[in-house]
Amino acid sequence: MRNKRHYRLILIALIFFVSVCGYGQQQKNDDLIKVFVGEFDEVGVESGYVNIAGDTIIPIGKYHYCYTDTLRNYAIVLRKQGGLIAIDKNDQELFEIFWFDNGPDPISEGLFRIKKNGKIGYANKYGEIIIVPQFDCAFPFKNGKAKVSNDCRIIPEDEHKRWESENWFYIDQTGKKMNLNALQQRVLCYP
Repeated sequence: MRNKRHYRLILIALIFFVSVCGYGQQQKNDDLIKVFVGEFDEVGVESGYVNIAGDTIIPIGKYHYCYTDTLRNYAIVLRKQGGLIAIDKNDQELFEIFWFDNGPDPISEGLFRIKKNGKIGYANKYGEIIIVPQFDCAFPFKNGKAKVSNDCRIIPEDEHKRWESENWFYIDQTGKKMNLNALQQRVLCYP
């Protein structure tokens, strides 16, 4: 009789611990997964996003191309009329993505460039705007600094373009202007 009671207590404790552990591991997964039509995923192939249950959330073919394979915080998509944008899970536009070379600006030191009304700013990997778009020209962050200007000219060079300005300055990763002497600016100068 006594052994039966012990077994019962052990069984109840075991059921309790298994249910608590199982509950703790259940997480709400509301990530969206990229799906595409065809054999290969490449620019121009129709794509969209579905939830974990397979329900279409962002219709296939709405955008010219979806760059992001898993939409957690934001996804980068190419509009049919051109231009890269970041969207959220509700398909709301967050901001424009700075076009670099042949695609979205890569993350450099935790930030990438974004655009709004022709001005450049920076967002982080979570899609949060860290430095509000305010610069005419802005380079990626390097060694904790980014070279920016509020008045620059775009100079065509073959198939590329370069920026020129007499008023470059550096900002830190919060957008605060850095005070650097002339020697530091020459040493830190990069395109």
